Amino acid sequence: MIKIVEVGPRDGLQNENATIPTETKIAFVDALSESGVSEIEVSAFVSPNMVPQLKDAATVFQNIRRKKGVVYSALVPNEKGMENSVAAGVDKISVFTAASETFNMKNINATVADSLRRFKPVLKQAKTLRMPVRGYISTAFWCAFEGKIAPATVVELAKQMIEMGIDELSISDTIGKATPDEVGSLMDAILPCVPVERLAVHFHDTYGRGIANVLKSVSYGIQVVDASVGGLGGCPFAPGATGNVATEAVVKALTGAGEEVTVNIEKLIHAYGIIASYLPTKQHRRPAPDSLACATCPFFDGNKCCGKYG
Repeated sequence: MIKIVEVGPRDGLQNENATIPTETKIAFVDALSESGVSEIEVSAFVSPNMVPQLKDAATVFQNIRRKKGVVYSALVPNEKGMENSVAAGVDKISVFTAASETFNMKNINATVADSLRRFKPVLKQAKTLRMPVRGYISTAFWCAFEGKIAPATVVELAKQMIEMGIDELSISDTIGKATPDEVGSLMDAILPCVPVERLAVHFHDTYGRGIANVLKSVSYGIQVVDASVGGLGGCPFAPGATGNVATEAVVKALTGAGEEVTVNIEKLIHAYGIIASYLPTKQHRRPAPDSLACATCPFFDGNKCCGKYG
């Protein structure tokens, strides 16, 4: 069975300029909890100066209705973020670095080596609390500043992170430029070094290849896929990066390919409707497979696409 990690409440909203009310975020997470996703990345305990949209992370965590069997995770950058996440009752934490030195400096003002050193006290506390830890490897295929990233660079970084005690690695196509062939090349390089059950994939859909890349990854045995309902998202530190691959499109594609996915698309659409009115129309980009974009469009009349966002 493929597990879906819904990243919309964090990765999806972090780049939005419009202020989204805390109660709306809570309702959004609660609705996603009913959709069948395995994990929801609820927010991030980062500096409100850097990501003001997520300054209410603790309040959101403390007020969501938790559903049994769903993991509620958060991104944390440092010890202070870890302390705040523990106080808020987070189930699982995520730390992050990049395969690109330039991206890392622009994102967190640290080299790759420095970012790994920052993980250590966070990992120590997480292990003491028996809290699972995910590690994101951003720019695993392409970087907006450095161009193509060699698979060997990603593999070496992944090995270091596993050795540090990180439980799960999410291999991230931050600017959405990867092709299925490039995904295959990285999988060929990384799977002899990292067990497949400790890998997840995280694709953006900038060039419309997100679904194909998900299917390619799953063909290699990947069982954990990140996605964002409605295709929400974009990295504020990666020029040109658009939204994540849409959860509803991922579910449709995976089930069409014969994979078992226990996620209800109608409930995903309902969840998206809670947040949609606060988002700019730029979120309605190219239609997803089988016009799934229409299902999340406020102008859809239930019959055919109006063409406003096609």
